[in-house]
Amino acid sequence: MNKIYSRIAALALMLASVNTMAQDLESAFFADGYLYRHEMNPAIENSQNYVSMLLLGNLNFSMSGNLGIRDVMFHKNGNLMLFTNPQVDAKEFLNGIPGKSKINESNRINIMGAGFKAWGGYNTIGINIRTNVNVAVPKSLFELAKNGLTNQTYDIGGYGAHADGYAEVALGHSRKINDHWRVGGKVKFLVGAGRIDANVNDATLTLGPDGYVAQVDAELSSNVKGLEFKTKASEHYKYVTLDDNSLKRELRGDYLNGFELKSFRPNGFGVAFDLGAEYKINDDWRVLASVLDLGFIAWKNTRRAATNGYLNTDDRLFNVSNSAGNSFSKEWDRLGDDLASLYQLEDQGDVGGRTTALAATMNIGGEYVFPYYRKLTFGLLNTTRINGKYTWTNFRLSANVAPAKWFSAGVNFGIGTFGPSFGWVLNVHPKGFNLFLGMDHTLGKLSKQGVPLSSNAELSMGLNFPF
Repeated sequence: MNKIYSRIAALALMLASVNTMAQDLESAFFADGYLYRHEMNPAIENSQNYVSMLLLGNLNFSMSGNLGIRDVMFHKNGNLMLFTNPQVDAKEFLNGIPGKSKINESNRINIMGAGFKAWGGYNTIGINIRTNVNVAVPKSLFELAKNGLTNQTYDIGGYGAHADGYAEVALGHSRKINDHWRVGGKVKFLVGAGRIDANVNDATLTLGPDGYVAQVDAELSSNVKGLEFKTKASEHYKYVTLDDNSLKRELRGDYLNGFELKSFRPNGFGVAFDLGAEYKINDDWRVLASVLDLGFIAWKNTRRAATNGYLNTDDRLFNVSNSAGNSFSKEWDRLGDDLASLYQLEDQGDVGGRTTALAATMNIGGEYVFPYYRKLTFGLLNTTRINGKYTWTNFRLSANVAPAKWFSAGVNFGIGTFGPSFGWVLNVHPKGFNLFLGMDHTLGKLSKQGVPLSSNAELSMGLNFPF
């Protein structure tokens, strides 16, 4: 069983290696002069028209997670060692592991963007490339890897990995309703490049006095046009119950053994909407709220592989007669076949199209203008990404200052699903030129090899031309 679960763990690590989730520069949400606040709330109006620098208008690269190298590597007796080393105390290690480890990586590339005043409001146009990747791993996997088989029941299911990529063409409009209210919205036309979802829904082992029950339920779905599953003929058997309740032994189907990208082209189309509102209470206070990416992509050509392996050793009744259908040797062979096939994903071919919803984002914030120096403001922003097992939330408190018409800056502190973070933004925007640079997660300590000890890092930059 250790061999079987080692292979399940290897499968989980394979899924975890295929991972990413896009977010905007939260540090600049209240920063004066930042031209892309409409990406976080479409009701927000810029004071100027602008066009972006081709490919460099709004670049965003980020990775967020609540599990880092420092959580699985330890310094003991002058040596750096993995958590599985016996010198690492199990309690010390497991106390630092969250109930579900999440890692998200995100990329946004603005191909072209523009904003202009017309038709009684402010309008935006954007063409973006976006990728979203997420991984979720349960704490029970680390408990099993560290402690081994010591309990009666082991539940190491709940792995998940997701990746998608798509292009979007976004058209936005916002307008002032009265002295207090301003509203806005965007419509986004989406072209899907591909999507992969991998899940180990259930992987349990229950030890009993006379046997054990093992179960694995895993699946992988791909919507990448031209991506072919490499398969291998199974050497193991399954047993099918016939009408007379007898068992027929037959080879299992081909199982997933790798991938090959033979070609590539778009494989899905969809639409999404952003909705936002801004309410000005008075000259000192305003509140803002928005919901982003309310939409879907309809994918073609879903390639699927799955397993639903179940084994109950209490069902094994041996007969001492070698000629019996349930002789010891035959039952033992059947037991080996069942165990070996638990982790194999059988290729089910193209099962047709499917429609998937985008991960929606909610932004709720409030801003206060300091009355004794009105170029200084304070803001509080909550961002929540709603995405099933990959859902996360973050609160960010910021101080922002615009001492001159051509310069603004801000610093902030955040806390949420991925722990604490320190962010900042600088924006230089003289006439005809706008350059910004910022980070929501400033890099912390690095290892001697230059690898971040935390899994949180983010960088945003952009060059645009106001007019």
